[in-house]
Amino acid sequence: MINSNPYYLNRMVFSNSSIRNMDFEKVFESIIDFMSKDPLAKYKLAIGTDSHVKSETRFVSAIHVHRIGLDGIGKGAWGCIKQYVLPRRISSLREKISIETSLTQELLFLFDYKRVSQILDILIPYADKGADFTLEAHIDIGKNGATRELIKEMLGRFSHMGVEAKIKPDSYAASSYADRYTK
Repeated sequence: MINSNPYYLNRMVFSNSSIRNMDFEKVFESIIDFMSKDPLAKYKLAIGTDSHVKSETRFVSAIHVHRIGLDGIGKGAWGCIKQYVLPRRISSLREKISIETSLTQELLFLFDYKRVSQILDILIPYADKGADFTLEAHIDIGKNGATRELIKEMLGRFSHMGVEAKIKPDSYAASSYADRYTK
């Protein structure tokens, strides 16, 4: 059972179905271990956040690594989540999406030059055999519905970081993986 105390949830603590209470170093070690098992594959590391509003607002950020084989077919994934609770109800869609975006950016910043270099050190020796790596931000907004008015603003926040951002229907880390844990 995950501790529901807002202070506890707002720490930099990650979990998945196998491991609880991971710090980011453990998350990164797990990603490196996952990629090291098949350095010939293409990898997509996607980070996204979704939220659910009740009397409080619960945000869930997901880190998802998808392994794609040389044949283009998925060969597995590794992921984890981090929860953040705001002890009030957010009524503004702009505020909610802006906080989701900020939480995604916060996790992206953890993948600094040193860490991305460690990932690339695993894959570069196999680049001529198809190994590849992309880092994406996934935003829980889309062209349909009220969030369409926020697309340009939120995408701009990632273009300034030099990170490719995806929106629905391609933002699965936020709109599918993280969404699963917000309820």
